[in-house]
Amino acid sequence: MMSMLKKIAVTAVIAAVANLSGLAPAYAQIRVEVSGVGSNQIPIAIAGFTDEALTPQQVTSIIKDDLTRSGYFKIIDSNVVLNENAVVNFGDWKSKGADALVVGSVQSLADGRFDVRYKLLDTVKSSTLSGFSVTAPPANVRLTAHRIADDIYEKLTGVRGIFSTRIAYVTKAGSEYRLEVADADGEGTKIALRSSEPIISPAWSPDGTKVAYVSFEKRKPVILVQNLITGERTEIANFKGNNSAPAWSPDGSKLAVALSRDGQTQIFTVNANGGNLQKLTSSSAIDTEPQFSADGKSIYFLSDRGGNPQIYRMSAGGGEATRVTFGGTYNITPRISPDGKTLAYISRRDGKFQLYVLDLASGQELRLSDTTKDESPSFSPNGRYIMYATESGRRGSLAVVSIDGKVKQKLTVQAGDIREPTWGPFMK
Repeated sequence: MMSMLKKIAVTAVIAAVANLSGLAPAYAQIRVEVSGVGSNQIPIAIAGFTDEALTPQQVTSIIKDDLTRSGYFKIIDSNVVLNENAVVNFGDWKSKGADALVVGSVQSLADGRFDVRYKLLDTVKSSTLSGFSVTAPPANVRLTAHRIADDIYEKLTGVRGIFSTRIAYVTKAGSEYRLEVADADGEGTKIALRSSEPIISPAWSPDGTKVAYVSFEKRKPVILVQNLITGERTEIANFKGNNSAPAWSPDGSKLAVALSRDGQTQIFTVNANGGNLQKLTSSSAIDTEPQFSADGKSIYFLSDRGGNPQIYRMSAGGGEATRVTFGGTYNITPRISPDGKTLAYISRRDGKFQLYVLDLASGQELRLSDTTKDESPSFSPNGRYIMYATESGRRGSLAVVSIDGKVKQKLTVQAGDIREPTWGPFMK
């Protein structure tokens, strides 16, 4: 595992981003294994959509997989096909243990697209909770199914679903490094960048159209921003020494970065086009891994100014820093939740690098992982899950855990290491 100190040393429309025109497809898909369930699972039946065999992917299968993977739903076997206009006997479904029922249909249109219709029914109240129709080209059928699963998740839990969001990560196979982008379930993988040199610290822009990262293509760490739709790359920081740890401001106008251009690594901000560089810290310590708070008013960062690596917070314009983490003597890689209430980080205790979260209001700390070589946490945009990198069988793999630690997912590829995950934002 590459340690943090080693790293120091060395909206477009949904369809456009889903297709990521210009990115090459990848052939190695991620395999997902799920363990654990939420404290209160919602029993739901998903009937087969009429004529869904016409589509390249089965819509109901994707919906079931999404809801199962979340850990918050219990899928009730239906073994029937029902469209959105079917007459439903709510009592029958309630007797089967289903509190909710999903029905729908697929129609093939003359222009090659599909009209996908869906309805969510409440079997307890014998009422309709939600429903909509989407006209989608064949390439976007999977995205449409994810959007239906998102709607179901939100209507039944009160929290926005994240199944139609995307993730980015770095894989290493042989001597090749690849920056890859995929659906949140690991499907639809596309390659944004291939390189014979390392790629680290990818970070999604708030509008989901770009990724900032550190590339070693010039035999030194350089920060770039890549447009995922056009493929255009912009050099943001290529100063003397190390250029590392890019993190976007919530409005996407600038990035916080760690630079050693003046000697010791310190925190700076720079506009998203590479201009207006401003220095925020001037300590005698190593300050790195900056992260903007959810409201953009503060920056969390890693520093060894107290003798050991700990996480601090300062104003987004610089100034006095306040220590945030006190549990343990080695806490790195701060990540703040979308609501600004929870801090995730990696803590080394008893020789293990593990994922922790800290409730910033109460100061209560919780260990979320049971693995021992964790790094690079990233919150889902709804704040309910954290993706992080770890090791499995001496190879890098990804894992996802719910913020209460009860639901766990393991994501692996057949060949090569997979690391440095970043979870993309909600799309407008």
